[in-house]
Amino acid sequence: MARRPRSGPGRGWLLRLVIAFAFAQGAVSMARPAVSYRALALGADETAVGVIAGVYALLPLFVAVPLGRRTDHGRCAPLLPLGVLLISGGCALSGLVSSLPAMAAWSGVTGLGHLCFVIGAQSIVARQSAPHEQERNFGHFTIGASLGQLIGPIAAGALISGQGGALGRTSALALLVSAGVCAVALTSLWRIEHRRTTGTRPRAGGKVPVRTILGARGVPAGILISMAVLSATDILTAYLPVVGEHRSIAPATVGLLLSLRAAATIACRLVMTPLLRLLGRRALLTTSCLLAGLLCAGVALPVSVPVLAVMLAVLGFCLGVGQPLSMTTVVRAAPDGARSTALALRLTGNRLGQVAAPAAAGLIAGAVGVAAPFVLLGVGLMGAAGLGLRGEGGKEQVSADEAVSDRSNRRSAPGGCPRDRRAARSPRSGG
Repeated sequence: MARRPRSGPGRGWLLRLVIAFAFAQGAVSMARPAVSYRALALGADETAVGVIAGVYALLPLFVAVPLGRRTDHGRCAPLLPLGVLLISGGCALSGLVSSLPAMAAWSGVTGLGHLCFVIGAQSIVARQSAPHEQERNFGHFTIGASLGQLIGPIAAGALISGQGGALGRTSALALLVSAGVCAVALTSLWRIEHRRTTGTRPRAGGKVPVRTILGARGVPAGILISMAVLSATDILTAYLPVVGEHRSIAPATVGLLLSLRAAATIACRLVMTPLLRLLGRRALLTTSCLLAGLLCAGVALPVSVPVLAVMLAVLGFCLGVGQPLSMTTVVRAAPDGARSTALALRLTGNRLGQVAAPAAAGLIAGAVGVAAPFVLLGVGLMGAAGLGLRGEGGKEQVSADEAVSDRSNRRSAPGGCPRDRRAARSPRSGG
């Protein structure tokens, strides 16, 4: 009885959310390389591919914070089917149009749908998880994304083949299939949000200013680390097909390489809790970002496919750390009543990186070569390692030992009532 979750009986809602996210992310992971191949078939160069990949993140930049504000004081669940419909429509229409500007526009609609789904889903996890469950639940939630990133590129690689006109037809087919895959997510979107947690957000006192949220120590570091990690994942997804074309690597092989990276990310998140106990949050973040930066820069080297596969597997494992830990960092550091807005600001940072990174990658690739953007991403990840080392001090730092001690205190407290959030976050709590 003492361990009964405050969100309701069981964690079936989390399993259904993971399944839905796996289908939605799988569709997006199919669509991203398919869009790149279709753009190449329609005559796009490296710069144009970078622009189209950047437009995917452009529309969400303008709506993330308003959506987060709405979610802080209302229901999260309606954003999930809306996101599924937008992703499906964007994928399908990207495969039907035959001009690069239209492809870019529908790619933006796909990105908007993905944002709606992720804001709603992350807010549900934050709202329905007790403080000591957040790292575990966010880690399990991101497994859904990794499953989609594992299966999506394999499916895209199997469907996309040929050169010239054949490449255009097969990439369009992959986009239409991705629309159908996303629609399957609707079958899992039932009873995910519990009503008694819907109205628990504070309504008095008005909106928390964005400046206040960004001024909370830990929020900027979480946002910037997430930006660096997601930009690396995004450029790998969008630009590895271009690298493959230049190195004569078949699309099916490229799909397998991307899926290998995603499988390693899943493996990382399955062992996240033991890694946190072994290394602690700060050391785990710093080491993983530093090693990921070195490996990402190493993709620029003209290595063989087996060596590239090993590098991507280790890189995927390292990249699996940043997203769930940046989520818990932002949620714990955010002011009460502004967690969804803080998560939306994190997603805004992600989308800003997804706009800037592909555009910069396109310019660099056009001027220097297709492998050069990976060097830029490596530098960014090494900078994120520095943020992981310095940015989580103070009350936001929750080490593995402190988390275990906090769980023990919760179990022994009468009725299992959670302690005050500030006490749970204090470096001295549980002593």
